[in-house]
Amino acid sequence: MVQLTQHNAVKISVIHGPNLNLLGHRDPEVYGKESFDTLNQRIEEHAKANGIEAQIFQSNSEGALIDRIQESRLWADAIVINAGAYSHYSYAIRDALADTRLPTVEVHLSNVHARDEWRRHSVISEIATGIIMGFGARSYLLALTAAKNLIEESHR
Repeated sequence: MVQLTQHNAVKISVIHGPNLNLLGHRDPEVYGKESFDTLNQRIEEHAKANGIEAQIFQSNSEGALIDRIQESRLWADAIVINAGAYSHYSYAIRDALADTRLPTVEVHLSNVHARDEWRRHSVISEIATGIIMGFGARSYLLALTAAKNLIEESHR
């Protein structure tokens, strides 16, 4: 594990799953009107302002997401992930996250408990350090802050 000093940024892998690249176009009443590019810009600005090095990745492919999770274990201090619909059934993503042994914050833009019944169970939640949902794009910013706090507290 990396020893943190004032000059070391906490390294967080931010992973977006399927359909998140369509933000701003996809069901804006549920997911908001903010574009995917704007979301990523907000993540980068928040990270920079808070001493976080965020590397952002998006894929619609389960295998690519798993590859990124596995790569993240080699450099990241934590993972922030919105696996989209894969959250509800991908044991492969769940296992990849568990195998990293990194603090993982699961993110959802909407409050999944206020939506369809099938959205209310996440196999990722079972191994996540924490879950942030229902705050739209702000959910990612809250997740970054939470992950940073977890890392810093673990190094005290």
